[in-house]
Amino acid sequence: MAEEEQEPEQQPKKPLGVARFNPFRIIERLLKKIPIFNKLEEGIPLKAKILIAVLVLISITGASYTAYNLYDFTQNNPRFCVSCHLMQEAFETWQQSEHANINCHECHKLTIPEANMLLFKFVVNRPEEVPDRHGEVIVPWNNCIKCHWEQDERYPRATSINKSRLHAKHYFMEQVECSKCHGYKIHEFLPEERFCVMCHEGKKVHGSGMEELACLNCHTDRQPDLRPDRAKCLFCHGSEDTDWCDAKDTSCLDLKYFSPEQKVIDAAIKIELAKDSPMRFPCATCHHPHEADRPDWGNCLDCHRNVLVVGAHGVHIQEMGLDCKQCHKPHKWTVTKEQAKETCTTCHEYRSPMEYLRGRKN
Repeated sequence: MAEEEQEPEQQPKKPLGVARFNPFRIIERLLKKIPIFNKLEEGIPLKAKILIAVLVLISITGASYTAYNLYDFTQNNPRFCVSCHLMQEAFETWQQSEHANINCHECHKLTIPEANMLLFKFVVNRPEEVPDRHGEVIVPWNNCIKCHWEQDERYPRATSINKSRLHAKHYFMEQVECSKCHGYKIHEFLPEERFCVMCHEGKKVHGSGMEELACLNCHTDRQPDLRPDRAKCLFCHGSEDTDWCDAKDTSCLDLKYFSPEQKVIDAAIKIELAKDSPMRFPCATCHHPHEADRPDWGNCLDCHRNVLVVGAHGVHIQEMGLDCKQCHKPHKWTVTKEQAKETCTTCHEYRSPMEYLRGRKN
């Protein structure tokens, strides 16, 4: 029996849907989708194409990393600002300021075109000092309010102006830029003692011993109209027996930033103001320290308009030419019997105050 012809051994068939994994083929397919690789000659081996792709990827990654770090350095690192020798003073004052933990660009915001133009002008013009503002505001108000009106969780200690009458008057009503008062000296944000007179010209104090007082010694947020009230005045002018307020009580007196020196307080004229004294109105009703050293006693008649027809006032004021204060001692005002025995007898014999009011002319 003839040997049966053996059939050749058949290879096992691959299951449908299963392809042999070849990472190089996958990369090649991806590269073909990139136009630049389609232009490469067909004779370039696949591995060479992959090597070129890897080198290009590394170059792009390196350039991106370098660009990011350069952008981060120029926009978020204060050291970049001091790389210009003109900014050394500004950098040093910033390090000592309340904003030392705040990045420069949080306040000094520039767009990329503005920053490039600034760099171009510096390279071309080579200035020897920081140019003038030319009327421009370096830090606009809308940068300031992000911390000092709104709440920025990064800076929880930022002072809020939400309830400040000073800022309500100057910022909201008068539209004064923040940097007009805060930062008119580089990175010195707390105003100086006499900074107000830069705008309020002629507002010098004429009161003896008050010429060099800080504006905020008297004008603070505590008063609705920013003018000092009785408690503020009596801080210096009140005697030990004067009923005014406790200086430690901030609801009564505001001494947050400036307080008069003790020698100024000791030298101030002391007044006696009893609890039951009449006319307990604000001191500024009579005293105008920005206008005169002492009140004009003729101003008494601005309020006491009918006093000339009351009792013997007309005789003493119009005929004899007496000043109100010769009989009515400042801040006590009421003429008592004891005072009348001492004061009235310098001109005539004693008459009781009640007789004076009834019209006795002697």
